[in-house]
Amino acid sequence: QVQLVESGGGLVQAGGSLRLSCAASGSLFYKVNIRAWYRQAPGKQRELVATITSGGDTNYAESVKGRFTISRDNAKNTVFLQMNSLKPEEAGVYYCNTPTGGVRWGQGTQVTVAS
Repeated sequence: QVQLVESGGGLVQAGGSLRLSCAASGSLFYKVNIRAWYRQAPGKQRELVATITSGGDTNYAESVKGRFTISRDNAKNTVFLQMNSLKPEEAGVYYCNTPTGGVRWGQGTQVTVAS
């Protein structure tokens, strides 16, 4: 299996930026497929925010297009999410996983956006 450790969250003012990181360890079979970021706002279901393919193609939720950037260090099996111009409604716990949410979830990293 795989262990996921997300980091980089914190408190930021609206309009600010954060860079999230996700380190994957464990089975190589699973590590190479950790290519997505999700967000779970308080009282809401977890939602897919961004994905990146093995070829580097990216896809984003409509609400974050142009402001968020997903990237991956394949050598280190680390996934990043650069978040710019953050909005208060984007606060929540951010998680990494496969694009289908197919492995055990990590603890996530909390993002708080003050208005």
